[in-house]
Amino acid sequence: MSDSRSPIDSEAVRQKVREGYGKIAGSGGSCCGAAPTCCEAAPTCCGSTPVASEDLAKHIGYSAEELAALPEGANMGLSCGNPNALAALQAGEVVLDLGAGGGFDVFIAGRKVGLTGRAIGVDMTPEMLGKARKNLSTYRERTGLDNVEFRLGEIEHLPVADASVDVVISNCVINLSPDKPQVWREIARVLKPGGRVAVSDLALLKPLPAAIVESVEALVGCLAGAVLVSETERMAKEAGLVDIVTTAKSAYIDGMVDWQDPLYQKIVAHLPAGTKPSDYVTSLEITGRKDRGDLPGSNPSRSCCG
Repeated sequence: MSDSRSPIDSEAVRQKVREGYGKIAGSGGSCCGAAPTCCEAAPTCCGSTPVASEDLAKHIGYSAEELAALPEGANMGLSCGNPNALAALQAGEVVLDLGAGGGFDVFIAGRKVGLTGRAIGVDMTPEMLGKARKNLSTYRERTGLDNVEFRLGEIEHLPVADASVDVVISNCVINLSPDKPQVWREIARVLKPGGRVAVSDLALLKPLPAAIVESVEALVGCLAGAVLVSETERMAKEAGLVDIVTTAKSAYIDGMVDWQDPLYQKIVAHLPAGTKPSDYVTSLEITGRKDRGDLPGSNPSRSCCG
């Protein structure tokens, strides 16, 4: 079953997202004082100074120790949850981050999986990839680890082999995809049998007004691209994942962005009087796993994180 909303020009959406996040990468994560099109294209960027980005990350569960260990500029304030914590990563695991950006979650994951593990980040924006790769040397110097890499690619067509990943994580990215069912199918494809997924994303508690859904600018800002919580769960199930659990974290939303941003003011103007975006949108934690099938010693009742 495909996305139930009206058909959209998938490549046009991808290009708009690519351009918007390319501007974020070029601005160092803060659009204030930059060209207005940056803020229009990527509202999560506006106001995301280093201090604001760190405050946001702490608000959604990252520790001061994790943030202090990051290479400079890796945290650009683009998160809506903490998939690293949700994934409960273990030493020796191979973890894949969809939409890695400047490497924020990948660098944290690399420390968790350690010397015998590997952390792979995929992003479709060359500027983001360049920013992440530039920070590799700093990561290696600080950790003594050489277990992180970044690959250029779309999350609908991952440059990753079948059944090669223990854990897939993603942080506020799947909502940007014009073909979310395909993303979930790709997650299932690259996971090893028994492998798990831990995603933080934006989802809808109830449908947005049509004027917001039709705005490509709002799509790049994540809101118009979000789908209902029930639809997210359905897509994961139809991709073949099992033991799916969704947990709404509505309190994250008000702390995520500056609602005074010009684009968000446009969005608020289209909402019913007395409401705000967080009445419609939630940060959603999604966990699940790929069935172990007929593997010897498999346990079909095993929990997603067990």
